[in-house]
Amino acid sequence: TVSPYVLDDEFNGPAGVVPDSRTWTFETGGGGWGNNELESYTKRAVNASTDGQGHLAITARKETYTGADGITRWYTSARIKSRASVQYGLIEARIKVPAGAGLWPAFWTLGADIGKVGWPKSGEIDIMEAINSADVLHGSLHGPDATKPSWAAFSRTNSIPVKGGLAAAWHTFGIRWSATAITWYLDGHAYYTVTKAELPAVYTWEFAKPHQILLNLAVGGNWPGWPSATTVFPARMLVDWVRASH
Repeated sequence: TVSPYVLDDEFNGPAGVVPDSRTWTFETGGGGWGNNELESYTKRAVNASTDGQGHLAITARKETYTGADGITRWYTSARIKSRASVQYGLIEARIKVPAGAGLWPAFWTLGADIGKVGWPKSGEIDIMEAINSADVLHGSLHGPDATKPSWAAFSRTNSIPVKGGLAAAWHTFGIRWSATAITWYLDGHAYYTVTKAELPAVYTWEFAKPHQILLNLAVGGNWPGWPSATTVFPARMLVDWVRASH
C-alpha cells in the first residue's frame, strides 16, 4: 500500500540513535539564530537521539561547548529540519515539552527557499511554541511586510492558555494548510485560523510553496529570556511522532 504520508517518523529505534539522516538534517551552530539565543546546536546523540521508548529526545544541556563555527556557548541543544518539503495538508506531531525559565521548544516550518531568499521572505509557520512555564501555547505566522525593511516580518499570532501547562502531559500539535488558509490545532481541536484574504496587501503570503519542518529546543534569547537557577538541565523535549499528509 502507498503511504498517505509525505513524512512519517515514529522514532522507534533503540536508545541513542540520532535522527535518520534520510529524513532529517541537523542545523548546527552557536550564532544565536537571530534571537540572541544562548545554545550551540550540535549533531551529537546527547542532544538529539531516540530514547529507546519510541521517542526522539531533543536535549538541552548546560555545558561549555565550542562548535565548528568557533563560537563558544554555555548550553547545547539540537535543531533538526526535514529533508523532504511539504506543501499543504495536515502536519502534526505528538510532543511533551519541558518547562523552565529560558526554555523555548518549537515545532515549525520554514520555506524551502530560505537558503536563496532568506527570512522572512521564506515564510514561517510556528505550529507550536512554548516558553518558560509553558502555560501558554503560541501559534504564529510570519512573512515579509512591504512597508518594513527586508529583514523585518509581519506576525499573526494566537496564544491560548493551557490549564496545568503543556509540560504536564503529551499533546498533539498541528496545522491544516491550504493555498489560502492555515488552521492551528491542539489535540485535534482548532483554535486559530489565518486566511490569505484577511491579510493586508502589503503582507506577502509565502505559504503557497514548499516548506520544511523543524523541531528544536532553544535556550534563552529575546523572547524567553535567560534560564534561572531553578531551570533544570538537562531539559528534554520528547517527540513521539511527526506526520505530514496531503
